[in-house]
Amino acid sequence: MSSFLSEKQLAAQFGRMLRKVRSEKELSLQELSEQADVSKLTLGNIERGEANPSLTVIWKIANALNIPISTLLQESQNVVVSKSHSGSRVYSPGEVCVLEPMFADRVYGPLEVHRAFLKARSTYSPGKHQKGVVEIVTVMKGEVTISVDNQQTLLQTYDSMKFEADVAHAYTNETDDEAVLHFVMTYT
Repeated sequence: MSSFLSEKQLAAQFGRMLRKVRSEKELSLQELSEQADVSKLTLGNIERGEANPSLTVIWKIANALNIPISTLLQESQNVVVSKSHSGSRVYSPGEVCVLEPMFADRVYGPLEVHRAFLKARSTYSPGKHQKGVVEIVTVMKGEVTISVDNQQTLLQTYDSMKFEADVAHAYTNETDDEAVLHFVMTYT
């Protein structure tokens, strides 16, 4: 049985979870709209499963709710196998980076895990995360220059880096081949 969700199923699942989390946090659509800098109309469409948000919009919503993005992309299974290219996928603007959330828990845990595929000759800038988020990134294939608060570090296959992600940061693949990254993000 495949764990792949169609775009429509993913949008509906995301919308249900967004409504649930927003309700639990006792936020109106207007309040979340202001905190996330996403229009109330867009949020309403997302909650109804009528819109499939981009990675940028998902990050904005998760940051405003102070939760990992994987919380909004959860699957209800006791045992979850995360196979590359077969689960939920979220695309950055221009589709330079594809993010695959892995092992999303039903509770708002302090940890999330992603794999990402960064296109050749491209840069992905996710923007600042909320205070307290720490990213640990490992290059699984290729090489990537990571810029954190204007300090650049080149990582090659199996090199890792840990940093506080509430500052400007970006991932640049200057090679002719796709790079594969593994992210662990912790939340306080």
